Amino acid sequence: MFRLFVSLLLSACALSAQAEVRLLTSIKPLQLIAAAVQDGAGQPDVLLPPGASPHQYALRPSDVRRVREADLFYWVGPDLESFLPRVLQGRDKPSVALQGEAGMTLRHFEAPHDEHGEDDHEHEHEHEHDHDHRPGSLDVHLWLLPANARVIAARMAADLAAADPANAARYQANLKAFEGRLEQLDARLKARMAKVASKPFFVFHEAFDYFEAAYGLRHAGVFSVASEVQPGARHVAAMRERLQKAGPSCVFNEPPVRPRLADTLSAGLPVRLAELDALGLAAPVAANGYETLLQNLGDGLAGCLEAL
Repeated sequence: MFRLFVSLLLSACALSAQAEVRLLTSIKPLQLIAAAVQDGAGQPDVLLPPGASPHQYALRPSDVRRVREADLFYWVGPDLESFLPRVLQGRDKPSVALQGEAGMTLRHFEAPHDEHGEDDHEHEHEHEHDHDHRPGSLDVHLWLLPANARVIAARMAADLAAADPANAARYQANLKAFEGRLEQLDARLKARMAKVASKPFFVFHEAFDYFEAAYGLRHAGVFSVASEVQPGARHVAAMRERLQKAGPSCVFNEPPVRPRLADTLSAGLPVRLAELDALGLAAPVAANGYETLLQNLGDGLAGCLEAL
């Protein structure tokens, strides 16, 4: 009888351990925010593997099952993960497209002009990107604004509490702790970025406008070229001329691969090359993972600009 009681007790504990909310996000930055809210009550999962493009990802049958079986699913929206709407039609559980969440601050791409009225993008092809950067289109990198991260975390905390009332107090406490850490980090980043705001930098991908807006920065130009195509000599000369006019500056690319063009453009010029990781590839999936993503961006930007 005692062995039966122990067996039933262990079975009940096993069922309880399996009852945590299955939270799935499309991309890692959203997973990092979820990890802060779910800390101690579960571990969020992510759909896309590291380095995969959220714009043109081919779902496997196992991915489709994960999407349909998750208790809660969060994605940026159809402007980023265009492959998801059809799959989500088969879901009967909550799915949240965060680009439509109340309280989010959204940015749209403007017609690019520098201070001289010239186009600040150097394009080799009209369609070199796998997502839309045309004037008026939504800038989908919305997780890079700390204020948006707070909105996302609050929505996740409310949804988790509804799905798991027994841990509602924990989710709320985690949310408050996340907001407190983010407030402190925000203040530190603002103080550091203020010292380098006047220094010029260029990017290969216009992915950081939300972060720049939060901290008073503005890139001097975007070198938007297809990574698999080497631009012609005249085009390279035009881009090098822009760098020459800027003087000492930084040029940032995103990991994991530096464009071949970067070394060609910077050769012999007072230009420093560095990486900025918008997707938090190096950040741990932990309570402080999102802050690590922001801190790494701040360190990358300021570290390079401070050295000019």
